[in-house]
Amino acid sequence: MSKENDGIKQTILDEIAKTKKSIAEYKEMVKPIAPDVAIGRISRMDAINNKSVMEASLRQVEDKLKNLNKVFSQIGSAAFGICIKCKQPIPMGRILIRPESLHCVNCAR
Repeated sequence: MSKENDGIKQTILDEIAKTKKSIAEYKEMVKPIAPDVAIGRISRMDAINNKSVMEASLRQVEDKLKNLNKVFSQIGSAAFGICIKCKQPIPMGRILIRPESLHCVNCAR
């Protein structure tokens, strides 16, 4: 089980690194546009719309990071790989594909 845990740990650590990079990119994209920057009215409206879409994406990625950290802290414990809703084991394939999963496939619906 230790080799399997090492592989899962590395998968989660890789996903945490990618997620942190995404968060940094989204934070850069959601910076406000100064009102004195000369862009047209339509372009400004488009920028405001894009900003709200990016803010929603940023919230999703921050939630993903929170879940990844929670799952990482559970590795090796009895709670690792157990659905928080039905308390049944989460299939290993799901954990490897979507390591931030806290629910089994049935409860995630």
